[in-house]
Amino acid sequence: MNRLSPFLALGAILLSACARPHMEETLAPNQVLEFGSLFSENCAGCHGENGRGGAAIALANPVYLAIADDRTIRNVIANGARGTAMPAFAESAGGLLTDQQIDVITQQIRARWSKPGILDGANPPPYAAKSAGNPQSGQAVYNTFCGSCHGPDGRGGPKGSAITNGSFLALVSDQELRTIVIAGRPDLGAPDWRGNVPGKPMSDQEVTDVVAWLASRRVAFPGQPYMSANSREH
Repeated sequence: MNRLSPFLALGAILLSACARPHMEETLAPNQVLEFGSLFSENCAGCHGENGRGGAAIALANPVYLAIADDRTIRNVIANGARGTAMPAFAESAGGLLTDQQIDVITQQIRARWSKPGILDGANPPPYAAKSAGNPQSGQAVYNTFCGSCHGPDGRGGPKGSAITNGSFLALVSDQELRTIVIAGRPDLGAPDWRGNVPGKPMSDQEVTDVVAWLASRRVAFPGQPYMSANSREH
């Protein structure tokens, strides 16, 4: 039986080690600080790839980023948004993200997708309402600014979906409605508060009133009427 010399044996060991694939260190989920991974795993499912919008608003909308400051955005990421499908992501609120990870997401959303000068000198309505709205006035506001796209009474029209649908209203909060009215949904072709009627941007009170009107259309049992038990039996 032939035996390898000590030098040949050592060479074989070294060659074998070099041939093995390099094993990268795997980070624990709470150690990941790369924005692309964090956004893809936690945000893109609702807000779309690269924040361009999906079931939820586009975070890559520079008008949205002009009206929502970092504190507001971070608070929503950390603690969720009551009355919507947006969950809390902070560990302190039952989520899976650390404070540092939430900071990365918040900072990079603005760094990547904000656009200085997007408001072009315009003064937008504030992110949050400062007073209660008037639903009766809001219906008139709707007819002026929204009806041409979303149809009579918000039941859907040639350019927009139904927005007085009970199931839709059950999934959005008053704040989310307000955000959409002000910032628009560019991913769906919906203009911001300046573009519904050319040359006539919506005022703060008009935004507040139309949101109040939409909120007044919520129903106690969205999705009704269901089939009765007798109907299901036949």
